[in-house]
Amino acid sequence: MKRSQLFVKTQKDAPADEVSKNAQLLIKAGFVHKEMAGAYDYLPLGLRTFNKIVQIIREEMDAIGGNELEMTALQRPEPWQASGRWDEGVVDVWFKTELATGQTVGLGTTHEEPIADMMRQHVQSYKDLPAYVYQFQKKFRNELRSKSGIMRGREFVMKDLYSLSKDREEHEKFYELSQQAYERVFQRLGIGNSTFLTFASGGSFSKFSHEYQTICDAGEDIVYLDREKNLAVNEEVYTDEVLAELGLDKAKLEKVKTAEVGNIFTLGTKYAEAVDLHYTDEHGERQPVFMGSYGIGPGRTMGVIVETMADDKGLVWPANIAPYHVYLVSIGDVDTEAEELVRELEAAGIEVLHDDRDERPGSKFADADLMGLPIRVVISEKTLKNTEIEVKSRTEENAQLVSRQKAVDTIKSLLKQD
Repeated sequence: MKRSQLFVKTQKDAPADEVSKNAQLLIKAGFVHKEMAGAYDYLPLGLRTFNKIVQIIREEMDAIGGNELEMTALQRPEPWQASGRWDEGVVDVWFKTELATGQTVGLGTTHEEPIADMMRQHVQSYKDLPAYVYQFQKKFRNELRSKSGIMRGREFVMKDLYSLSKDREEHEKFYELSQQAYERVFQRLGIGNSTFLTFASGGSFSKFSHEYQTICDAGEDIVYLDREKNLAVNEEVYTDEVLAELGLDKAKLEKVKTAEVGNIFTLGTKYAEAVDLHYTDEHGERQPVFMGSYGIGPGRTMGVIVETMADDKGLVWPANIAPYHVYLVSIGDVDTEAEELVRELEAAGIEVLHDDRDERPGSKFADADLMGLPIRVVISEKTLKNTEIEVKSRTEENAQLVSRQKAVDTIKSLLKQD
């Protein structure tokens, strides 16, 4: 991709009303556009990164037996009325609207009730279970305050997976697989070492739910962390009784500020019974389906990655979710040589953003740092005199001169280290 053909415009300053670091940097770098508080457009660079995050999550959900679908955001009231969650005194973040017919509908905040209601058409026998379905879908939540950029939106995409099992035992086997899958997701996204399985309130059907909390100054949660055991306890359930049950020593716990990037819940039979989702077991008896819910917000996670990895120059992306791997700066009359290098890199599976604009080198370098691509490459008349190019990792201060013949191998090696 040539920079001259890319729909992007960087800015020196972020909007004055934007307080969160993730939104400030993503707007300045041309990754997102702010429509209003809690609602952001993903521009081409931002969408590339967002889609790469989605793909990593998708691969791990597929690996544990998930089947992807897509449900509607428009929600009819009946399933929600059955569970009691249509009432705005119970769920106070509904966006509701009226159809031309006069019927009131909601914009989905989550999808436990709709998935249970839909599954009544697909689950009748024990032979139809277990079933694991997930989606990447827009959610709408009428939050009173939305000041954390893409980390807390009024309109946002959620990966929500729902497990439908015959009983608790079958459910818990998948619940364990989900924990392992989430750990792989966060490792692949580059935040695995700062993200911890966290015990939180479990609601009606389980003493605990589990959150995945990333250490982050911009986070909204407080957890107590045992780094040795790689476990944490949310402040909401931080009691001596809970610590004793989990085998955690209070003296070894570290109080840290975190941002939640994922959660998994045991739902039990609550939503199945509310909408009459039952199956016939091996003995001909009618049983309610046992459910679980598993969420990750790709946009929220993207915001947390920005908050935890960015530096004073701009964004810093792990190689596997960067919009491009290489920011190629050409200086002087080197178009032919630059295009040849682009072809070689792309043939090796390396994605290149070529800054071919007629701009000062300093301006190009500043944009390279701001956008945060893993590798900056400079090809110029000066370096080519010695058949060399300049290569620099985003997180390193100094560049290295590399033989033109070794350019691809050097860049591939640096990307593997990322």
